[in-house]
Amino acid sequence: MSKNLNNDTQVELKAVRQQVLANTQILQNLIPPTVSYTTEGNVLIIGPEDLARLAADKLSNMGKLAILANESITSQDEAHLEKVMSSAENVESFYNKLIEIKGFLGQFQVKVDSGSDNASDTNAVELSMVAIRKAHFDLILDLSQSPCINLEMLPAGYFYVGQDEAKLDDAIVQLPELIGEFDKPRYVKVNSEICAHNRNGIDGCNRCLNFCPADAIQSIDKMIEIDPYLCHGAGSCTNACPTGAISYDLPTPQALHSYLHKLVTRFREQAQTAPVILFHDEANGAELVGVDLPGAVIPVALEEITVASMDHWMSSLAWGARQILVLNTEATAPTLTQMLQGEHKLANDILDEMGQPGRISVIDESSIGDLTALLETSSNWPMIVPGEFAATTKRNTLYAAIDHLNEQAASVDTCLSQSNIPYGKVSINSDKCTLCLSCVSTCPTQALTDGGDKPALHFVEQDCVQCGLCESACPEKVISLTPQMNFDKAQRQQRQTLKEEAPFDCIRCGTPFATQSMVQRMLEAVGGHSAFSANIDRLKMCSDCRVKDMFEDILQDPEKQLR
Repeated sequence: MSKNLNNDTQVELKAVRQQVLANTQILQNLIPPTVSYTTEGNVLIIGPEDLARLAADKLSNMGKLAILANESITSQDEAHLEKVMSSAENVESFYNKLIEIKGFLGQFQVKVDSGSDNASDTNAVELSMVAIRKAHFDLILDLSQSPCINLEMLPAGYFYVGQDEAKLDDAIVQLPELIGEFDKPRYVKVNSEICAHNRNGIDGCNRCLNFCPADAIQSIDKMIEIDPYLCHGAGSCTNACPTGAISYDLPTPQALHSYLHKLVTRFREQAQTAPVILFHDEANGAELVGVDLPGAVIPVALEEITVASMDHWMSSLAWGARQILVLNTEATAPTLTQMLQGEHKLANDILDEMGQPGRISVIDESSIGDLTALLETSSNWPMIVPGEFAATTKRNTLYAAIDHLNEQAASVDTCLSQSNIPYGKVSINSDKCTLCLSCVSTCPTQALTDGGDKPALHFVEQDCVQCGLCESACPEKVISLTPQMNFDKAQRQQRQTLKEEAPFDCIRCGTPFATQSMVQRMLEAVGGHSAFSANIDRLKMCSDCRVKDMFEDILQDPEKQLR
């Protein structure tokens, strides 16, 4: 009897899930930004010459072909060699040493060693110019034992098949389809104004550079730039970015938050139970998520699983989901898996600190078929009363979710200390700080601000991303950083005064022009210099009065400057 009741419940939940998914859509840009690739089908085949020539023979419907033989032939069998000799007879082979490959579909630059012994000749030449009289190759078929491009996510138009016949057959089918013009989404965008990578020539945050599996991100002229032609939309950069300077565009962070809020809210209202959100990628993960998925589990497809970051996990929970599952497959790039594991651990550490159960789980392909144990455990956890907050910026949304989840649990006011996290506080040695405010001018999030008309340094912990720019910019070296997650909402959001002083007034005109400590530092540092030794009081004057005093001195004794 109980089994039938359970089956009936599952049928009802699946019906609700189907209705909610059918009636809830992610808001997309009606005219999404794209990038275009143009190809003529000119192919470079790299690998053992015998295999490369046999492959070239199957690509007679392509544009111009060339072979770069970088490995020994694979067989000395006479019949095999005869077949090779009669294959692709019009395709020229080159035996130069490969130097580098750069580019993407329609724009591959392949440099090889010219082999010239002439000291006046440059050794690197563009193979395409020699082989097919073109500025580039459009496509590359790599039959080498190891890929010639060493990236976790290979550029569009580069087919690495090694010596796998099934992969080669698949590539032979796909290559002719890549002749013409193609568009793909411009997945992410960069807001340099809030980027913490570099300010005033000082290096800061490099998180996005450390997590791109496609090598699409570079620091160019001290600014983060993303090559949209190399970008696969993995989302690791948007996940890692602490300020939200790099944001996903398909969907936007706000659109994904809105979608998750609607899914959770509508399911709860109709099913009268809290759902489980399952994030998976649109390719490999989607194939594993079938109709047998338990009714309370709502699948959410993403370009890659790292498109959803901790703010999406936590806000989904705070809006009323009981559990978050992230399906990680073997196809996920190692860099993305590394990031996912780090975020997963931090998120559950945060939940544990506030007394919540470990509501976030990363599951693999072996687990997706039977979620019974996971769901039975989470069904016994305390229900979360949905929060009423709306998604705004990345950080504010995350903190709003954490604060709500904390209120639903132990309401702790502790600090969770962990290294290398983009949350924490700034401290200063106030005795040595001169309030020069170099830190304020470099802070990308305005976590550090000045006192306006009064010499002061203020700090808001919730806005600090621990980029280290303030620490590097400080000429007195009096700033230190403490990475932590502060659960005391009032303290975290409060504007703290790190230091304030009475201004130093010009002894001549009375205008405040510096701080007491800064004038004292000047007196100690340059008071004995010849420019001031005759009149130390000039250091106590504002810049205008200082110039006036110098000229008055010259007028009274014109030859004084010559002595």
